[in-house]
Amino acid sequence: MWRYFLKRFFLIFPTLLGITFVVFLISHLAPGGPLDSEIAKIKGAANQSGASTKQISAEEIQIIKERLHLDKPIPIAYLYWLKQIIVLDLGESRLHSRKVTDLIVEKLPVSLFFGLSGFFLTYLICIPLGIKKALKEGSNFDLYSSFIIFFTYSLPVFAFAMLLLYLFASGEVFTFFPLGHEVSDFYEDLTFFGKIKDRISHMFLPVICYVIGSFAVLTLLMKNSLLDQIAKEYVRTAVSKGLDFSTAVFKHAFRNSLIPIATGFGSNLTLIFSGSLFIELVFNIDGMGLLSFEAVRERDTDLMMGLLLAQSFLGLIGKIISDFCYVAIDPRINFE
Repeated sequence: MWRYFLKRFFLIFPTLLGITFVVFLISHLAPGGPLDSEIAKIKGAANQSGASTKQISAEEIQIIKERLHLDKPIPIAYLYWLKQIIVLDLGESRLHSRKVTDLIVEKLPVSLFFGLSGFFLTYLICIPLGIKKALKEGSNFDLYSSFIIFFTYSLPVFAFAMLLLYLFASGEVFTFFPLGHEVSDFYEDLTFFGKIKDRISHMFLPVICYVIGSFAVLTLLMKNSLLDQIAKEYVRTAVSKGLDFSTAVFKHAFRNSLIPIATGFGSNLTLIFSGSLFIELVFNIDGMGLLSFEAVRERDTDLMMGLLLAQSFLGLIGKIISDFCYVAIDPRINFE
């Protein structure tokens, strides 16, 4: 078993090479690549300084190409980028004029704070709710809760976020929570418990939006998985031998029903890292989702590749974690 996990871990590196090379190739072949972005940045800086429209000479273009290694074939340029990665240098963002590593380190805690809160809250709510819906299938509780779940799932995340802001933060109906941002402007002047209260008030509405995104899917997956296990012969056999139904469910069926849940457990690592663009835009949260969107929109190649590398690595690690969860849930699973 450990040999399998070691093999999967070492396969991460050639997989990352394949992912990053394909994206590197597309970003350099597509119109508006690194060269066009750099020229546009120089012209924009000249216009802002009040100078007339700057004409880029052929010599200047050649210097830019040499600096960005665009005078070489794409595979060679990719090797230059890879050489930087090996020494943990993700390059410099042309959009922000800062090192990519510094930007990721700065934005990551914000997305982790909201993402982890939403992640754990989703599982803490959805698994017990799915179990109760399975045990009370067809009851009024099952019908009413299904209606609420599907209603919230049908709303786009950004629309649901704006609805929450209107109802609970705008002052039009209630003003229980702030309109956005991670903390208040006077956060540093608050006491320790005041800072905790301020954090909770700012994170409450965004975390609800994070939860809603996977709430319906996870709840119904848990319910249907448990119903499938309850209908199997081993549960009926346990009950026929005198075991209480609830005991048979929680002692035998529950553990097996968690296997489909474990499938998506590791993939949520990328969601925690990347954040949600719509939630960050509505609540004015300066996190990874907004940073990723800006990198793609502005064709900031170094920033885009750095974010892709980190997200792909976490995604591959997440798949290994999912496999590990399979073994933890059911030791009979043998990957050999």
